[in-house]
Amino acid sequence: MAVDTAGIDIASLVLRVSVGGTLVAHGWNHAFGGGKIEGTAGWFESMGLRPGRLHALMATGTELGAGVLLLLGLLTPLAAAGAVGTMAVAFVTAHLRNGFFIFRPGQGYEYVVMIMMVACALGALGGGAVSLDRVLGIEDGLSGWTGLAVTALAGGLGAALLLAAFWRPGKRPAGAREG
Repeated sequence: MAVDTAGIDIASLVLRVSVGGTLVAHGWNHAFGGGKIEGTAGWFESMGLRPGRLHALMATGTELGAGVLLLLGLLTPLAAAGAVGTMAVAFVTAHLRNGFFIFRPGQGYEYVVMIMMVACALGALGGGAVSLDRVLGIEDGLSGWTGLAVTALAGGLGAALLLAAFWRPGKRPAGAREG
């Protein structure tokens, strides 16, 4: 049975553009939307990610950087790991306690889990024919099980390390007083 590489290439392109574009929009909104970085920092602080400004800058940079890399199809499994990592942190800090469905009060985790799973699939698919990975000749070593492992492990371990080092739910920021 012949493998339909055209279908794989098309799937990779569609997924890269959709996830990459979503990450860029999300990062852009953190930086330039409503409350800008300061508002994002305050929101992160309220969830226990301290210092909030550092996490706002890291999340924004990761989303913008990983999104652009996915759009270009450059280092696709590492870029997809950026999506897994940021969504895993969001899963734990903001969505897990609210149940599965996004329409639940507080927003459930279905959206972030779908982004993580699609990012893992992208790691396995690789950049595809329309990618800088292919142009640079690096796609062969960065797809399949290796690509999936890089995506899942780098994203998951990055999120776990960040949460272990910086997430302090239920504690007030330094200098905050009880109301």
